[in-house]
Amino acid sequence: MIAIIDYGVGNLFSLKSSFDFLGLETVVTNKTGTIKNASHIILPGVGAFGDAVKKLEDTGMKDFLIKEAKGGKPFLGICLGMQLLFNKSYEYGEYDGLGLVPGEVVPILDSLPEERKDLNVPQIGWNALDIKKDNCLLKYTKNGDCVYFVHSYYAKTEKEYLSSSTEYGIQITASVENENVFGTQFHPEKSGKIGLEMLKAFSEI
Repeated sequence: MIAIIDYGVGNLFSLKSSFDFLGLETVVTNKTGTIKNASHIILPGVGAFGDAVKKLEDTGMKDFLIKEAKGGKPFLGICLGMQLLFNKSYEYGEYDGLGLVPGEVVPILDSLPEERKDLNVPQIGWNALDIKKDNCLLKYTKNGDCVYFVHSYYAKTEKEYLSSSTEYGIQITASVENENVFGTQFHPEKSGKIGLEMLKAFSEI
């Protein structure tokens, strides 16, 4: 069973519907007992980093999820959920994340070269993946496959954790991996057949 964490931030039910379509058992929950009994954990999220971290801290979920991830359970962060995996974010302030993947979350706009500052931020829409290394989450995905992004901030991390990137004026971190912890900046549940195959791949880890 896959636990989709409900902490008041995220597009939970479209994600659950994707797993239902695949015939995979999921539960949307904020109950620690249910999460402990799950085989996999997904941390979704939309909105601001600081608000999301506060909700995780206020519910005691932050430390609990760190412990579950460090115990070796397959763990996937999606969109803001991926950003929360990192050490720190500079979105409207400075906030500590879960520290499960080394790196920090910074504004896209600040990183764009002057000649590309005409690009729309947030990045909204389909963009191609440049796969950097073999990754069990991407085992059904081909270089150049397009997925759906909605974000104004992106994660800066070391090469060893980067599994794919996308070009948007700069190289944007699209997905990451650190042992049993995975993240996608894009939304698999909004990325059609390609996204469904990623969710299927996650369930097989």
